[in-house]
This record gives sequence, structure tokens and C-alpha cells, in this order.
Amino acid sequence: MMKLHEMTNVVGAVHRKKRVGCGEGGGHGKTSGRGGKGQTARSGGSIRPGFEGGQMPLYRKLPHRGFNNYEFRVEYAVINVGDLDSLDASITEVTADVLATAGLIRGGTKAVKILGNGELSRAFTVTAARFSESAKVKIEKAGGRTVQTAEALDANAISSAAKASKLAAFKAAKAAKNSSKA
Repeated sequence: MMKLHEMTNVVGAVHRKKRVGCGEGGGHGKTSGRGGKGQTARSGGSIRPGFEGGQMPLYRKLPHRGFNNYEFRVEYAVINVGDLDSLDASITEVTADVLATAGLIRGGTKAVKILGNGELSRAFTVTAARFSESAKVKIEKAGGRTVQTAEALDANAISSAAKASKLAAFKAAKAAKNSSKA
């Protein structure tokens, strides 16, 4: 059996401190292991990845192909069915606000997805943007109901409506400005 006082470090786990700038004999004298002069020899001196000294960099020479919808993605706060059981016994209706108050999701998150991990012991009316099939089955098996929020059904419709209202407000402001000039 190994004893505490017999334990040693694995070979190579402990290094001697590198003493730089203390003469050529130490192996790290003169430039202290930083190479020659210039930007990279200075403290905080580094060049961003892809920078080629002012020459047109490769990533700008190559053409862009395709597109993605990263900017318009909908990020869901994910909750498992088992987490709903930890809610207060007086709660029967579960919404994003209830989950935020209970500390299960961050406040301000409206898009919630319910997943089917865990078990439910009581009935809930759960209102969320998305449900997995297993979550729906478990909630309904426990005597509860699932309500899918209408605005979450089409994220594009939400952004389109927001853009339309913004555009209408902009046009109204522009019209008001033009009418005040006349």
C-alpha cells in the first residue's frame, strides 16, 4: 500500500524556473528567448492571426461561397421534464416567466424547449416554444397539457414583423420631418 510520504511527482512534472536575461551562460541571455528586435520582441507585441504584413491576406483573396442563417438563429433555453418536478407544489402552469423565477432559465429568455429526460409525478400545463416528442408524451401521461406558443412557431415571422414595424416607424418619422420643413 502506498503511503502519503512515499509519493513523488511523475518525471517531467516539475520544471526549474527559466531565468532569462541573466547572461549568455544561462542559455537565455541577451534577447531572453524572444528572438531578434521588433514587434514580437516587445511586451504585448503580437500580430493577429491571418495578418500578412500588409499584403492582401489569403482569407480576403479567396471567394465567399454560400450563406448561413447564423444571424437569424433562435437560441432556446433547454429544460428537461424531470426539472419541472422540482418546481413548487402550488405551481400548475409552467411558462418561461415561471421557469425564470424558479432559476431554471435566465430571465428574459422567451424561447424555451422542453426535452423528455426524467419523469413527472404531477400534472402541469406547460407553455413553451418547442417540445420533443418524448416530452409531450410524458407531460400528457402525467395528466398535463402542452401548449406551443404561436410566436415561436415561425421565428422568421417574428423578425419580419419586427423589421416591418421598425420600417414603418422610420418612414413615419421621415414623413413628419419632411412635413415640418414644408
